[in-house]
Amino acid sequence: MEFRSAASASAVCGFCRSTLLRDGDALRRIGTSAELFDDHSPLQLGAAGKFQGAAFSLVGRLQYGYADGTWNEWHALFDSGKSGWLSEDNGAYVFAFDAPLQGAAPPADELVAGERRLVDNAAWSVASVTRARLIAAQGELPRPPRPDGPEFIVADLRNERDEVGTLDYGDTAAVVWSIGRAVRLADLAMSGLRDGSEKTLSGKSFQCPSCGTALELKLATTQSVACHNCKSVIDVSQGVGADLSHYAQANSGHDGAEPQIALGSTGKLAFDGGELEWQVVGYQERCDIPDDDEDEQTYWREYLLYQSTEGFVFLVDSEDGWSWVKPLTGAPQVRGDSASWQGRTYRKQYTYPALVTWVLGEFYWRVRRDERALVTDYVGTGAASNRRLSREQSGSEVTWSEGATLDPATLARAFVVAPELRSALKRHAGKTTALDSGLLKVMLIVAVVLVVLMMGFCSSRSSDCAQVRAAFGEASNEYQQCLRSTRSSGGFRSGGGSFGGYSSGGGHK
Repeated sequence: MEFRSAASASAVCGFCRSTLLRDGDALRRIGTSAELFDDHSPLQLGAAGKFQGAAFSLVGRLQYGYADGTWNEWHALFDSGKSGWLSEDNGAYVFAFDAPLQGAAPPADELVAGERRLVDNAAWSVASVTRARLIAAQGELPRPPRPDGPEFIVADLRNERDEVGTLDYGDTAAVVWSIGRAVRLADLAMSGLRDGSEKTLSGKSFQCPSCGTALELKLATTQSVACHNCKSVIDVSQGVGADLSHYAQANSGHDGAEPQIALGSTGKLAFDGGELEWQVVGYQERCDIPDDDEDEQTYWREYLLYQSTEGFVFLVDSEDGWSWVKPLTGAPQVRGDSASWQGRTYRKQYTYPALVTWVLGEFYWRVRRDERALVTDYVGTGAASNRRLSREQSGSEVTWSEGATLDPATLARAFVVAPELRSALKRHAGKTTALDSGLLKVMLIVAVVLVVLMMGFCSSRSSDCAQVRAAFGEASNEYQQCLRSTRSSGGFRSGGGSFGGYSSGGGHK
């Protein structure tokens, strides 16, 4: 065993998986690490790159498991001797560094997704509270791993500075605190990546557990896939084995709707940057959940796009037209019905419970039957009127995403769309301008009256959880957690909500 860093406390033998603890000049065997789950990550030990001009190499790896799958944290050793962590986040990557925690860490059982917390003398939004366990370890590590240890809590925090803070309650001696930012593998100039470094899985095929059709995963990050033959949704978050969890669904979406842009097709689009070629890898249909059975139900569609260096983006086809959104690393600052992000101001437009009704293709999160979420949509103001911001809460996780409206003609040029479908792409064009001005005034007056009435009805804190109850049910953990939060937060909690169509779509890790 060779230690590259004098600060490394332990290492896991790559041959026999023995966990070795360094004790002075001697090594002491303290156990055996489990076998790594083959998640086909493009990263591997020995891969090297540069972060902010400083050279590093990957010398260790921790693999964690949670209810929805696994994630990796890679120990990065810099030439200066400094250590960092390159970890996965919503189909992207975060580079983080351990830091001393100023003040006491909040108790793990008191953290609630969506609330605001003072941690390390700064305000953070709690993005997720995950019960995890260490599955396996590999290589050189700054702390001895405990693969046979009990489950523990990992809390991810976000802020308006686009930072990610992590509270790791796995160490019995002290809570480990780290702060990081999102990075692109292309910007890290990585070398020594595994074959298939664009996260593709060549030859990773298996049979559909429902109909026996041969299926092949295209992306290493895939947690769920829909069979192209029988449309069953298959959970592959725990690996491709003999007993795959799956569920059946209809052969088409609402009223026979199917994707207007074919899965697998590629197109060149520019999302707040240079024009790149994106591939459609997933498609999901969603709808709102009306408060009354007589209310009209609204459906919208989301296309999951993938690009090897940028990760994932969503194309959203809703009643308001087409838009694109990308999951954020940080969390916008919310004050009342206003939110701010990267110098842009947004006003709250809709809040509603949302339900997934039909899916196709592959997804980097674990798709569940009738998956529900609480969504709040915001619209940009002033010069940013074409921008869109969305907050989505599902279970113990809150995800923010941001993007902008999109001209249907741009989509028609970017993707090969059948002539008979091009008119459907443009069906929303001019929708707002076609409204009669008198009707628009009446609608505005009604909206103002409704806002005033809602302000009167929503004065109590318990009403903050009404929409959570509508989305998840009165006996749900989400609703009970919301009630506990409103009783204990003392007013430092950010509200949640929903709106139709600008969802971030999916799980955290």
